[in-house]
Amino acid sequence: MNPTRKHVLISGASIAGPALALCLNRHGFATTIVEKSPALRTGGYAVDFRGKAHLDVLRRMGVLGEIERARTRMGAMAMVNSAGKKLASMPEDLFAGDVEILRGDLARILVDATRERTEYVFGDSITGLADGADGVDVTFERAAPRRFDLVVGADGFHSNVRSIAFGPERDHATHLGLYNAIFTTANHLGLDRTGLGYSTPGKTVTMYSARDNTEAKAVFYFASALLDLDRHDTAGQQKALAERFRGGGWETDRLLDAMADAPDFYFDSVGQIRMDAWTRGRIALLGDAACCPSSLSGMGTGLAVVGAYALAGELVAAGGDHRTAFARYEALVRPYAEGCQKSGEGVSRFMVPETRFMAWFLNQNFRLLPYLPWKGMMARSARRTAEAISVPAYGL
Repeated sequence: MNPTRKHVLISGASIAGPALALCLNRHGFATTIVEKSPALRTGGYAVDFRGKAHLDVLRRMGVLGEIERARTRMGAMAMVNSAGKKLASMPEDLFAGDVEILRGDLARILVDATRERTEYVFGDSITGLADGADGVDVTFERAAPRRFDLVVGADGFHSNVRSIAFGPERDHATHLGLYNAIFTTANHLGLDRTGLGYSTPGKTVTMYSARDNTEAKAVFYFASALLDLDRHDTAGQQKALAERFRGGGWETDRLLDAMADAPDFYFDSVGQIRMDAWTRGRIALLGDAACCPSSLSGMGTGLAVVGAYALAGELVAAGGDHRTAFARYEALVRPYAEGCQKSGEGVSRFMVPETRFMAWFLNQNFRLLPYLPWKGMMARSARRTAEAISVPAYGL
């Protein structure tokens, strides 16, 4: 079939979905994105891109310039004690990539770049997928049933498409022993393109400035087995967070007091998704839905964008033949995804030290890090992981 007649349904309007639509639209594919949220979600933490593979893909997509204009330009971050005294500094080049941007700003850039040629359906989600020889018959919570040539699940760790087409989440998810919460709050400490972190055994709180210091992000991590919490129950999540952190010292209580008014409160377990196959028939998975490396890896957004570019490119190269394109997409991206996932393993003990001694030990290392030889080794290791893929231009 002529690819210009292909109509692709994409579930998820965060990063991977609009990135895929942007690349497909350039070659005549019709795209529809369905998103459960009633509007574009603009919250979230800072994400980064590093190395040639990431930057080349963003440049070919035509969005690198705008991303660079919206970059955070964050400096070094510091760890503090309960009184706010700085204990150690973490160099910016260790954790940030070549370009760092707020996840919400990146989502806006990608959605704005696709609005004219992509149909967006907010406030709806897929309820059924019937994969046939000539297309996929799709049912929705609200909209009338429709048929599409292909369906791509780019709907995150808790992918609805994955659950419907590949089985329940428990068959694919691995919990990494942490929970994470993040929300926007006032920059009441007057942070200037920097952040502060405070750790106690099993818990870490970080606050960093955002959007030219006009606001701040509050980030919480705590160690826990999986909790029996409804991921849609914001009040229950905030209660669980407050129970663990209230009275913990530093700015913790003030941040907890502010979270009820936050416009973008996010709370979830920290985990990875591992699957034997990312495609089945005319249905494919992309980004966190297929191979989430976790926020601890620092590679999730780069992996999602590179994967979207590769999937679109293989569909273009194969003239719309999904069988050929899906196989080539997975063969190219899977080894890269596995490397990104490996980079997220074992990070939890550094993100959330288990004991006071471990917290002290890490602070000593952070303090000495600028003078130690393994600082460069750590930065080079992250860059090698990010650059461990060569993506063809595809003419995109």
